[in-house]
Amino acid sequence: MPGVSTEGAKTLLHPVSDLTAAKKVYAALLGVEPQHDAPYYVGFDVAGQHIGLVPGGGPQGMTTPVAYWHVPDIEARLAEVTAAGGTVREPAHDVGGGRLVATVTDPDGNVLGLLQDR
Repeated sequence: MPGVSTEGAKTLLHPVSDLTAAKKVYAALLGVEPQHDAPYYVGFDVAGQHIGLVPGGGPQGMTTPVAYWHVPDIEARLAEVTAAGGTVREPAHDVGGGRLVATVTDPDGNVLGLLQDR
């Protein structure tokens, strides 16, 4: 395959309707308290993975969990995925701290996340 490999799906975001209730369930499941706790996002770091809770699906309107594949060059990977038949749903953009995220859909409409840390 052309391009560079991924670092794997290390970030999993879950849309939740009740952030407070979900935070309790995920803390019990994961056995740790969240490392990031804000009204717009709660994040847990466990065993090399980041599990995020997004109230109401956030501005991206998530309705199902989305796995984010960590890549070294998000623009190059977006080009490869779209050339292979994927469709950009959310173009690459900075979400803070130099972290870039984007989403694409596969031919069946499944949402795939891409993430690059600068």
